Amino acid sequence: MNAVPSTPATYQGDATLDRLLRDNGVAADVTAIRDLIAGVNAAPDGELPDAWLDLVAARRSPELTEQLLALRATIARPADPAAGDHGARLAALRSELKRLGLDGFVVPRADEYQGEYVPLRGSRLAWISGFTASAGAVVVLLDKAAVFADGRYTIQVRQEVSADYFSYHHLTEEFHGDWAAANLPAGAKLGFDPWMHTAGWAEKMRASLDPAGIALVPTDGNPIDAVWEDQPPPPLGVVNIQPLSVTGRSSADKRTDIAAQLERNRADAAVLTQPDSIAWLLNVRGADVPCTPLPLSFAIIGKDGQVDWFVDARKLAPGLELHLGNGVAIRAPDDLASALDALGAAQAHVRLDGNTAALWVINRLEQAGASVDLGGDPCVLPKAAKNAVEIAGTKAAHQRDGAALVRFLRWFDEEAPKGALDELTVVETLLAYRRGAADFRGPSFDTISGAGPNGAIVHYRVSAKSNRRIEPNSVFLLDSGGQYLDGTTDITRTLAVGDPGAQARRHFTLVLKGHIAINRARFPAGTVGSQLDVLARQFLWQAGLDYDHGTGHGVGSYLSVHEGPQRIAKMPNSVVLLPGMILSNEPGYYLAGSYGIRVENLELVVPLDIPGAERPMLGFEALTLCPIDTRMVDASLLSAEERDWLNAYHARVAAALSPMVEGADLAWLQQATAAI
Repeated sequence: MNAVPSTPATYQGDATLDRLLRDNGVAADVTAIRDLIAGVNAAPDGELPDAWLDLVAARRSPELTEQLLALRATIARPADPAAGDHGARLAALRSELKRLGLDGFVVPRADEYQGEYVPLRGSRLAWISGFTASAGAVVVLLDKAAVFADGRYTIQVRQEVSADYFSYHHLTEEFHGDWAAANLPAGAKLGFDPWMHTAGWAEKMRASLDPAGIALVPTDGNPIDAVWEDQPPPPLGVVNIQPLSVTGRSSADKRTDIAAQLERNRADAAVLTQPDSIAWLLNVRGADVPCTPLPLSFAIIGKDGQVDWFVDARKLAPGLELHLGNGVAIRAPDDLASALDALGAAQAHVRLDGNTAALWVINRLEQAGASVDLGGDPCVLPKAAKNAVEIAGTKAAHQRDGAALVRFLRWFDEEAPKGALDELTVVETLLAYRRGAADFRGPSFDTISGAGPNGAIVHYRVSAKSNRRIEPNSVFLLDSGGQYLDGTTDITRTLAVGDPGAQARRHFTLVLKGHIAINRARFPAGTVGSQLDVLARQFLWQAGLDYDHGTGHGVGSYLSVHEGPQRIAKMPNSVVLLPGMILSNEPGYYLAGSYGIRVENLELVVPLDIPGAERPMLGFEALTLCPIDTRMVDASLLSAEERDWLNAYHARVAAALSPMVEGADLAWLQQATAAI
């Protein structure tokens, strides 16, 4: 990449830029460049905010670089979707619903990709209500509106959403379809955008609405888009090659394997609607959404291994088409409809994931004549079971991440007892330490920085309004992670600030015992995560305590920090744990109004060689390398085996990280990993 000036120059005007574009052999004109920058501005900047320049020209003069940066500085960034007059927005939406002959409309958190993160353009829930959580829904009727949030966001929803316009409801305890049925008259029409919902959701909604005589009506286009005047364009985050040195397998080899799987399942093609599956299959990474390196796109892979990739070609880094080869056809996003129609015309047997695919895709295929198999995304399991190169990469990333955390924790231990630190300062400082690690590409999720009672809010996200000072003699919960070119990290540490008190130490130790039990588990091949969940909870249960979240989620390889299909949770799960899968191990306990406790490492599923074993056995290897705060431990509650585990883990952490830190940081590490 060309060098970038440290400060943007003054923009010299369109005529100058047009000349520079011609001089550098760039076919695009200034209008096209402005459109490109608008899309770039609609994507997160990330750790490489000027990477977009290569989308204009990989080789360019310093003058062109200077003027491109200057032009970008003149183009306004999209406004925060959540900020604005929500009363006026509701009025505009209701006018549009009346024009469409609808009595209401459902606004989910999801966009057409059904992912954890949505781009600015897809932030429709935030735009209409101000609610910025990672899950939720709004139902807007002509005379009232309701917002639905789960237990993680009961405080946040009241901080962000005005009671003047919305009533508050629990997302899981009160289905929004039941609320709509109770508040709409018979004969009413409730609209929904079939791009934003799955078939399962629509079925559940109809089960609520049909008995009340209410019709669930798909819309052609989204009514919010019709009234959102300054809606950002689709994001144009740069799509780069993910090299073979970290993927371990070529895209061609992966496509061959998926094609063979389709043949075995007697499928003609699979429609891939999850961007992380496409990124894995094609060995690419993008930058369209926060925290996860995804290029938002769709794809179709045939049983011959050929792929049609529906992606905006403007965001493809130079050289990407050569990397993909002639087995991948790059097509415009708007071509997806005709491609689905072609599958239908051929009466193709098409596979996709019914749990995540937009209903629009399923309907289009069926209406065109295709036979649809909702058996699942064929990329999911191969992506989840990491190969040897991916495992080596994630281990290296965890080692660098661990060294950054040691430097941060040494700083935290010095500063927190003084009583001047707050939650936001912790988030900013931790990010700065991680930025010192090689190949860091940003946080893998929004850091949970919870002081005292804020730590008891399971998915707390600090804001300027909620920011809390870290008080002496308290408990601090820090859940964070990093995206590195060779791996994704996720770690929670519960930290003592002074004396946390006997009660907190007891609760922490019960959680730690469950964490140790998961790591030490041995289980036969064929075991699913839900069979292990009780191991993490057993000590809390004996004390009459529990936690209301899963014990473990899957983690990707420089992809999503919340990757399926594997998990450890109370709810039954049919996905068998396989060698190479990565899961979190994160039991917790939360005392409302006082503190939150969680201990989280990432674990790799590994085969075990157990003498005399009658069947193949598996276990876990901890990937995370970072001290566990022994000041939080009541050692009298640990068994001899648990004490040995903690000491052995700390010895391993010290051996792995000592060569990577020095001076005061090394001294802190040695003290933090001392045997108890």
